[in-house]
Amino acid sequence: MTQTSDLAAPADRAQAYLAQRGLADRGARIVPLTGDASDRHYFRVLVPDAPSIVLAVHAGSIDYATLPFVNVAELLMKMAVPIPNILGHEDGLGILAVDDLGDVTLQAHLGAAPIADHAALYRQAVSLIALLQKRGQELASPAYVPYRVAFDVEKLTWEMDFFLKHFVGAYRGITLPEAERGALRTEFGTIVAELAAEPRVLCHRDYHSRNLMLHRGRLYVIDFQDARMGPDTYDLVSLLRDSYVDLGEQMVNDLVAYFLALKGETGGERAFRDRFDLMALQRNLKALGTFGYQTATRRNPVYIQYIPRTLRYVRDNLQRHPRFARLQTLLATWIEELR
Repeated sequence: MTQTSDLAAPADRAQAYLAQRGLADRGARIVPLTGDASDRHYFRVLVPDAPSIVLAVHAGSIDYATLPFVNVAELLMKMAVPIPNILGHEDGLGILAVDDLGDVTLQAHLGAAPIADHAALYRQAVSLIALLQKRGQELASPAYVPYRVAFDVEKLTWEMDFFLKHFVGAYRGITLPEAERGALRTEFGTIVAELAAEPRVLCHRDYHSRNLMLHRGRLYVIDFQDARMGPDTYDLVSLLRDSYVDLGEQMVNDLVAYFLALKGETGGERAFRDRFDLMALQRNLKALGTFGYQTATRRNPVYIQYIPRTLRYVRDNLQRHPRFARLQTLLATWIEELR
């Protein structure tokens, strides 16, 4: 658990960590790293004649024993899912030290690697989802945080409201009439009820190309502290309908088939693809809410560039399935990219 407080600035706390650990005396220095959508700050610590490490500096002090990241890391270690090792912590400073996996995310690598490499890496990523689901079922225990939370009706409904509030309202500046808002919530309610009723597996929750690091020839999973139970399509959708990269439809089809083969579920592709598209619609709308929140509320424009692709995913899904005709009509009235 993170306790917000009046702690010093993140860089000052990182320097304090170096001093407490004797690293400052060894000539260690910190380099700020690009952050994510959270309120954490990250620093690389360069230590002469030793491997570099990464400091995750939280907004406030932490309690290592109850930190979800630590709890989920223990679970993933038991599954042999590649994750960074936890190297140390300083609760009062709100700092967790972990392995430095470098700077190459899957997203970054795709821009520099031959197309032939993409499929192999994505098959590796899909294999990790299958491993997460299989071992997640075998290791299920209330001792681990993810088994106590789920994508239930309440959570999924909150995410749809998040889209209306932060993308439609705050970012696009649209004030929906009550009747329109009510009609949208009715349509969302149908989607939410269907997703919440699906059998649940262990989900990373944010399994996209920016949370997969390529290190020493293999993929490592990061940012897993929000893992929870949800549909078996959830992480696959995060990976294949990723707001940060474009994947060809043939590649998506091949990877869905590969996933089903890994799970021994060949023969039900059509039904699975329907569930996949339903999950994608909900998750992409939630992502738009996040981008709207980052842009309009946190004044962070980085995510604007990912909005057009995500809107395209939503539009394509709405057009692909006649059951979404009413929802498309409602959304397209206000969001022209969905027409």
